[in-house]
Amino acid sequence: MTNGANFNDIQRRMDGAISAFKHDLASLRTGRASANLLDPIMVSAYGTTMPVSQVATISVPEPRMISVSVWDKSMVNAVDRAIRESNLGFNPIMDGTTLRIPLPELNEQRRKDLVKKAHEYAENAKVAARHVRRDGMDHLKKAEKDGDIGEDEHRKQSERVQKMTDDTISTIDSLLSGKEAEIMHV
Repeated sequence: MTNGANFNDIQRRMDGAISAFKHDLASLRTGRASANLLDPIMVSAYGTTMPVSQVATISVPEPRMISVSVWDKSMVNAVDRAIRESNLGFNPIMDGTTLRIPLPELNEQRRKDLVKKAHEYAENAKVAARHVRRDGMDHLKKAEKDGDIGEDEHRKQSERVQKMTDDTISTIDSLLSGKEAEIMHV
């Protein structure tokens, strides 16, 4: 677009930051087992790094248990190591090619650690949104400099980009506070 910002693209990228943040939040546990809890764990396999879900089947046979069935017997130790070193507080029990991961009760300290992790994820999402804003503002500056838009149009579009950013950050904050309440609820 030569007449200023492409608001559809900006909105799509802002929505992408929110979507990635929701995915990150789903990986934080709140007392119930979920296959998503293992999403952030990467395994060194076949000379590359890949998510656990690409080398094993993850299931939830009980509310407080995750089962990981590794497809290749030679990968069991690598998956076990990746889960233990993930800092998620999991201690898998090996049973052949299956790893059973019992979820311990969340104590106060663990809950606080999870909340801290949620805040980290939120900050990353906000930084992503600010990057989108910066790109939009740079595009507007260039459009004004090139004579594609006037000063008033630049100001009006800048305000719109800023409002989109504020709305995105507000959404991130509300998702964070909901997750925080969920984690701290005993």
